[in-house]
Amino acid sequence: MVSEIIVDVGLNEKRVALLEDKELVEVFIERNDSERLAGNIYRGKVSSVLPGMQAAFIDIGYEKNAFLYVGDAVSQKEFSEDEEEMYNDMKSYNIEELLRPGQEITVQVTKEPIGTKGPRVTTHITLPGRQLVLLPNADYIGISRRIEDEEERVKLKKIAEKVKPKNMGLIVRTVSEGKREEDFKNDINFLVKLWEKIKKSEQSGPVPRCIHRDLNIVYRAVRDMFTWNIDKFIINDRQEYNKVLELVEMSSPALKLRVECFNKNIDLYEHFQIDSMIAKALSKKVWLKCGGYLIIERTEALTVVDVNTGKYVGNNNLEETVLRTNIDAAKEIAKQLRLRDIGGIIIIDFIDMHEPEHQKQIIETLRQALKKDRTKTTVVGMTGLGLIEMTRKKVRTSLYCIM
Repeated sequence: MVSEIIVDVGLNEKRVALLEDKELVEVFIERNDSERLAGNIYRGKVSSVLPGMQAAFIDIGYEKNAFLYVGDAVSQKEFSEDEEEMYNDMKSYNIEELLRPGQEITVQVTKEPIGTKGPRVTTHITLPGRQLVLLPNADYIGISRRIEDEEERVKLKKIAEKVKPKNMGLIVRTVSEGKREEDFKNDINFLVKLWEKIKKSEQSGPVPRCIHRDLNIVYRAVRDMFTWNIDKFIINDRQEYNKVLELVEMSSPALKLRVECFNKNIDLYEHFQIDSMIAKALSKKVWLKCGGYLIIERTEALTVVDVNTGKYVGNNNLEETVLRTNIDAAKEIAKQLRLRDIGGIIIIDFIDMHEPEHQKQIIETLRQALKKDRTKTTVVGMTGLGLIEMTRKKVRTSLYCIM
């Protein structure tokens, strides 16, 4: 599979597209006139505390106050990386014991404001680097779940234990697979210095204020997406191209040969036919290769996906026709969720299957296809009505809303 990152730097916006075998699988758009909040760190002030919701609203200087849940206000130092254990322990905390109106607090935005809701924030600060994520307010080591080889996980955990700063935590990113101790040192030094700078910024200045801004969309693509799995990184702006080369030189020098500056007298996205693929991603109806199709409907509470056989009539029997259509649908649904950046509750109505083995096969196909998604997804299972329930973490505004 050939994977390419295509970056279009325009006058009013920057766009990053991820292509796999010339097909669009992810697209990110950042407009110059709109402020991106996710990843930014703010020195804010507690506006109100709501014991009935076990939450507080924080004034970070944005038009809407940010939402802080009690679980995001409890110190990470008191917990391990076990999510279920953390969740159970947090039930014993009361938001009124942790925060009071007028109190100053440092928070990081984890979710962009969507619709009528303001941004969501946490006190669990994360500073992502190329290989590692620094957790200044935690004290544990986590390994990316995408690294599945158990020996590699053990090796990386031992290396992380050696380089981990005292009283801080680390998460080893997927890109670190196969790396050695010396590969982590630049990341550690940079992230620790960055945290020291942020701590200094906390001490003085008006409240609320932003004390750290995350990288723009182009540099985040280099940091978070440009790995050895990417064959080309193509960008159409000479100045940004030179900055990308500088970043790659510091993090993964061998990848510099894969960075290209696009200077043809034609629109970059037109050349790669990305605009037409984005238009298809906004359509309610999605055709499958077998001749079946999906209908994707958005509601305020959830997204519903309906699978239909369409033009596909099969060859031998009905059950085989249904299974083939559902397998193609499961793979396409995983792709569409990434492409459209659909978050929240998702209900999938596959064509009815009578064989339990076929039902298990479809769920497993969906789970495997979702492994490519960098956003956290959870397949809950099949209901009594034969509907598959799943969730996908909602971080940004969906492609549909942006466009």
